[in-house]
Parts: sequence; C-alpha cells; structure tokens
Amino acid sequence: MLQRRSNPFEGQKNVFGDPLRPCSDRPLTGFYRTGCCHTGPEDAGLHTVCVEVTEAFLTFSKACGNDLSTPVPDFGFPGLKPGDRWCLCAARWLEAFEAGKAPRVVLAATHEATLELVELEDLKRYAIDLA
Repeated sequence: MLQRRSNPFEGQKNVFGDPLRPCSDRPLTGFYRTGCCHTGPEDAGLHTVCVEVTEAFLTFSKACGNDLSTPVPDFGFPGLKPGDRWCLCAARWLEAFEAGKAPRVVLAATHEATLELVELEDLKRYAIDLA
C-alpha cells in the first residue's frame, strides 16, 4: 500500500500563530516558489517576510548589492517593480528598516520565523493588513 506523502509546509504559521497565508503568485514568490513565505532547512536566508516593494526599497536593496529589479531569466526571476509582493529575507528587511527604507509588510503572510530577527512591533509599524 502506498503511503500518502505529507505536505512539508503544512502547519507553518504566520507572526500571529495563525496558518500562513499566500504572499504572491504573480510574481511567484517564496524560497520554494510556492507563493508563500514558507521556510525550511534549505532556506539559509530566511525568506520569510511578505512585503510590497517600493521604488525606495528597490533602490536601497540594489545599492546594498541585491538587485531585485533586474530580471534573471536563468533563475526564473522576473525582476520586481513597485507594488509587487515578495518573500524577502528577514535580515534584509531589518537592514532596510534600520535605514528608513523598509517596504510595507503583509503580516498574515509573514512567517513566524521572522520573529527570530525582527520585533513584531516593528513589523506592525509597516503592516498593510492591520485594521
């Protein structure tokens, strides 16, 4: 009898401890390209913060050596433009936050592992999805 393989991302939680919501499927994001900011042992960069990128952030990131606006077709990366949602490395978001260039955050789609590096109160200050 064949055993059904479980979803390795099942049960992953957002910063509130609720089920992790999707971040974006256009462009398709996430370290595992699932559309969610899932994480696992292979994700050394902790790509767990669902953000809505801005021109200011893209310029900042490029100046720091991480050009997110230029497409890299060999890696299936379309390049980002303002308004796109993307699973960003928690350390990069923190760096941008400290420089006053942090993009807005979708908390329901931001993985709880982010809280290992970033304070929830700081994320809430940039939240798109808080009432």
